[in-house]
Amino acid sequence: MNKDVQSIDGNLSLLFNPSRRKPASNSSREDGDVGTAELRTEIERDFDRILFSTPVRRLADKTQVFPLDKNDSVRNRLTHSYEVSNLARSIGVAITSTKSNQFESVTKNQRDLPAILAAIGLVHDLGNPPFGHQGEAAIQSWFNVHKEFFSKKFTNKSFPERVDAQKFERLFKDFELFEGNAQGFRLVTRLQILGDEFGLNLTYATLAAMMKYPVDSSRIDKSKAASKKHGFFHSEAHIADEVLEKVGLDQGRRHPMAYLMEACDDIAYVVLDAEDSIKKGLASFSDLMVFLETFPSTPKPNPLINKVVTQGREKQEDYRKRNLSPAELNDISMQRFRVFVISEMMAAAREAFDANWASLIAGIQPKPLLELSDAEGLRKALKEFSLKHGYQHRSVLEIELQGYNVIRELMDMLWFGIDQMGGLPPVEQRLQHPFARYVYNRISENYRRVFAESCEKAGRVIPVWYYKFQLLTDMVSGMTDSFALSLYEELSHLKGSLRFDANQESDKKKKPNRK
Repeated sequence: MNKDVQSIDGNLSLLFNPSRRKPASNSSREDGDVGTAELRTEIERDFDRILFSTPVRRLADKTQVFPLDKNDSVRNRLTHSYEVSNLARSIGVAITSTKSNQFESVTKNQRDLPAILAAIGLVHDLGNPPFGHQGEAAIQSWFNVHKEFFSKKFTNKSFPERVDAQKFERLFKDFELFEGNAQGFRLVTRLQILGDEFGLNLTYATLAAMMKYPVDSSRIDKSKAASKKHGFFHSEAHIADEVLEKVGLDQGRRHPMAYLMEACDDIAYVVLDAEDSIKKGLASFSDLMVFLETFPSTPKPNPLINKVVTQGREKQEDYRKRNLSPAELNDISMQRFRVFVISEMMAAAREAFDANWASLIAGIQPKPLLELSDAEGLRKALKEFSLKHGYQHRSVLEIELQGYNVIRELMDMLWFGIDQMGGLPPVEQRLQHPFARYVYNRISENYRRVFAESCEKAGRVIPVWYYKFQLLTDMVSGMTDSFALSLYEELSHLKGSLRFDANQESDKKKKPNRK
């Protein structure tokens, strides 16, 4: 057996380290604990801290796939997160309730495993910007468009915070490859303030498990599940390294609970996006059955696909006898199918977890859990169905395009304020362009305070311009869909004839005349 596998397998409890970054002697009961009356475990408390945090509430106004319309049966980021959290908790209960419970050596495993999985399921989309995946694409695009200008500026010998080209590339990757998972880690460790610099002060176990990609942006390796993206920014690298060390891991080695949560996320989005496509009337249940029957899966025929299609058609025929309307028949058939498919895929994930136990516990398994399971063919088929009938629908493409344009233009306007105002003392800030002052003060006070604290510590390792970029992405990724639209309209109205181009130097020497 691999030496890494032996070392981790021999110390499972370390993976569920319930300690927190904030020293225990200074810890206060921020979340309403009552001393010795506290009955929750430390990891159970993590779920509650996440649940009551502001970013979770914002997820209710963030697009999952379909535009946020009056059809309240279609999911948003919040309902998706609740569903993933529920599936993850359920798989934790299943794993620790069997006679062959492989986590038996972990103290309170029957409480802490379901709790940690529920927590990371709830937190997994917390850092995602508005307008679905196009939000991330818009942020990445803005930085890529302006990369050449920023590179010349920040590597110029005359620039006070000059860095060499290699260091610029390393730091800039955080933004040109902006990643919601990394923003989520930053949110819970830095931006969500409970009176100090420890964020929500979650346990080491939960912080490690929520790192779907436990690498920084310079170590991305798309051939491996744990490093195909980055899970934290350079500004939080020291926190990530501390967390991984405390649970017996290091960069590139994933917490086993992250594999399980990823599988639950995959199951939720492929099954429930297909259901939403049918609820929106973009396809029928019969369309789904035909699509699955004819999908070119491997192996062909695919036993699990055949099983769920057979069961789905049988139930549909039973429901036809109830004198239901076509809409009711479509809806109830899909609901029953969803329950059955999720159950089958979850069972396949549990079997794959047991079969690949050693590599998953060591955090060195290069493939996602579902790819190792008998459910992989079904996952691909359901994803292709949603791609054909849902993701390419006009309503989805319209909101993606609108969101892409809104975010790009918002970033132009916000950067104008940040570039002129960021890092200046109040006396000098009052001399900047009125629009820059207005824009800068529309940025969250909390984000501006964290930015100011970061600037005080900035130096050769991380320069101030990096934190300016981060203030921009903190603000944009923290917006809801409706707030982004509202702020865009507000700023567009006030800017008048001003034109914004990040590739133009802000002329800070020009001050308005004051008599």
